[in-house]
Amino acid sequence: FVGDPRGVLKRALSQAEEMGFTFNAGPELEFFLFQTDEDGRPTTRTSDEAGYFDLGPLDHGESTRREICLCLEEMGFEIEASHHEVAAGQHEIDFKYTDALHAADNIMTFKLAVKTLAQKNGLHATFMPKPIYAEAGNGMHVHMLLTKDGKPLFYDENGYAQLSKLAHNFMGGLLKHAKSLCAITNPSTNSFKRLVPGFEAPVTIGYATANRSAVIRIPAYAKSPMAKRFELRNPDGTCNPYYAYAAILMAGLDGIINEIDPSVCGWGPYDFNLFDLPEEEKAKIDSLPKSLDEA
Repeated sequence: FVGDPRGVLKRALSQAEEMGFTFNAGPELEFFLFQTDEDGRPTTRTSDEAGYFDLGPLDHGESTRREICLCLEEMGFEIEASHHEVAAGQHEIDFKYTDALHAADNIMTFKLAVKTLAQKNGLHATFMPKPIYAEAGNGMHVHMLLTKDGKPLFYDENGYAQLSKLAHNFMGGLLKHAKSLCAITNPSTNSFKRLVPGFEAPVTIGYATANRSAVIRIPAYAKSPMAKRFELRNPDGTCNPYYAYAAILMAGLDGIINEIDPSVCGWGPYDFNLFDLPEEEKAKIDSLPKSLDEA
């Protein structure tokens, strides 16, 4: 069926395979655990007092998060990380990257498991991008890399951040199409309430190694050839992962086909605090859309 989201991703992956590539993706999904009222309806209250990477007793959602991880592992997930996030009541669970089709399947299973187990424990789980004003929002950072016959294609010891020319071209395609991608990776009105300065959400169309405000970030801790990758930081959990991964892949392949160099195009690397720039310099840097209509 032409409109089947999973079929759309399969067709995109087939195009990559014709070029000799396997597209691998790993999501970082953030969510809130809220209390429910006496009727079991969700609120935005949380008795949680924890912050980034805090543990119990401050982290009141720790037991539910642990239960989710153990259940997912029983279902075949390889959990890489599980921790409290920046805002009170906010959590993140990361699972190992795999080919994009299975990664999208895993997202669907993951969201259902999180919501079901939270409800079982009297909590309400939400992946809504910005459920509370002036608090950090929920993203779904997408880590990605291309392989060929099981060998990594994004590593180059002599490249910027040890990334190959192919990786830079893939980033170039993502940055070229960043605004229109937002219509698919950030498909709700609420999505754009998250994409604002000051809450570690991306706002800048550019790439960097240590800059969380850039839409593409290259994690410094990923050093080995097989781990060398970058992350697209604007997607959120309201997206359809099949459509999102298909769109991300097609944008990246466009960058490879047309050899789009993000540095030559002026998209970075932005390895400095963008918020410290003078206003006239900030005005020269392009930003993500501010609304779904603009995307």
